[in-house]
Amino acid sequence: MVDASTLNSDPDRLLFAYWVPNVSGGLVVSKIPQNTGWDLKSNVRYARTAESVGFEYALTQIRFAASYSAASQHESVSFSQALLHHTEKLKVIAAILPGPWNPAVVAKQVASIDNYTDGRLAVNIVSGWNKSEFHAIGEWWLDHAERYRRSYEFMKCLRGIWTAPEDEGFTFAGDFYRFRNYKLSPKPIASPHPEIFQGGNSDDAKNNGAEVSDWYFMNGMDLEGFRAQIADVKERAKNFGRENVVKFAVNAFVIVRDTEEEAIRTLQEIQGKADVEAVEAFKKEVQNAGASSSNKQGMWATSTFNDLVQYNDGFKTKLIGTKEQVAERIVLLKSLGVNLMLTGFLNYEEEVEAFGKNVIPLVRELEKRGRGKDEAFEIERTGDVYRK
Repeated sequence: MVDASTLNSDPDRLLFAYWVPNVSGGLVVSKIPQNTGWDLKSNVRYARTAESVGFEYALTQIRFAASYSAASQHESVSFSQALLHHTEKLKVIAAILPGPWNPAVVAKQVASIDNYTDGRLAVNIVSGWNKSEFHAIGEWWLDHAERYRRSYEFMKCLRGIWTAPEDEGFTFAGDFYRFRNYKLSPKPIASPHPEIFQGGNSDDAKNNGAEVSDWYFMNGMDLEGFRAQIADVKERAKNFGRENVVKFAVNAFVIVRDTEEEAIRTLQEIQGKADVEAVEAFKKEVQNAGASSSNKQGMWATSTFNDLVQYNDGFKTKLIGTKEQVAERIVLLKSLGVNLMLTGFLNYEEEVEAFGKNVIPLVRELEKRGRGKDEAFEIERTGDVYRK
C-alpha cells in the first residue's frame, strides 16, 4: 500500500490533482464506455482513494446547464464541501463563475467551509466561455476582455476580504464590485488565504495570473507553447514583484497502459467514438470565445476536432503511454516550471488508484535522483514527443 505521507514529503515535489467528475458524461466528449460515476457516492470513493495514493488536490467543475454531452451537473461549491467532509487531507478546488456569483458571497461561503474543513478549500475563478449558458440563466454576456477584467476585480476582492485587518475591513471601488469597510468574520483558516486558481491563454488571462492569482492553469499544448506561456506570465509578474510567487498547473488526460501501442489504441478509440454533434457544438462555442481575445489566442482558438474531444486539450499533454513514459514526461514538464499536474481519466473506478500506485511513485523516484530540475537535459531526453 502506498504511504501518501512518505510519498509527498519532499517540499520541492510536483503536486498531483484530478478533475472531479461532478458532471455526467465523464471527461471526454465520446460515446466510448466510461466507468466513471458523477454521483456523490462514486466521487467519495474516488476522493478517498486519491488521497490515499498520493493525490493532494481535486478540482470540481462548474456548469449551470446541460451542454456538450454533460446532461446533468452537481454544483461545485456544495459538492466540494461534501468531498471535504469525507476526506482528511485532500484539498478541493471549487470552480467559481463571476456573474452568477458575487465575491462577497463566495468570500463568506468559502471562509466558513474553510473553517469546517481545516483549511482545505481553494477556488478556481473561471471567466466563462459558454455564451448560451450565460443567456440561459439571465446573465449579461461580456466581451472577452471585460470578462477577464471582471475576474480580475473578483480575485482582488476575494483576496482583500480574506486578508483585510479586522479593525479596518475591506474597501474597494471597481467597475464591477464595490465594498465599504466590509468586515468578514470568521476569516479563513488557510494562510494567508484560500488559494486562488485561474487560467487561460490570452493576454488578459496572463495579466490576471501575473498580478492576482496564486496559480495559473494551462491547457495542454506543445513544448514551445508551455515554455513561452510560463516565461510570459513570469515576465509580467515581475511588474508586481511576483515572478517567483505565481505557480503553474497543466491539464492532462492520462492513458496509462502496459504498452504504448495499447495506450494509443485507447486514445484512437476515444476519438473515433467521439460524439460528433456535441464536439462540433463545443468547438463552435469555445473557438468563438478564444478568437475573441485581443491576440486571437484565447483558450481553444487553434484546437482541432480531436483535441476538443477532451475539454481542456488534455490529449496534447501526452501523458499517454506506459507508466515509465508518462513519468518521464511529467518530470520534463516539471523542469519547464510546472508545479501541479491536473489529471483526468477514462475509467475513474480503476485508473485513479492505478495512477497513484504505478505512476506517482515513479515520479517521486525520479525526483529523488534529481530529475525535473535541468530543463535542457529533460528536453534532450524527452522533448521530441512535445514538438509540433
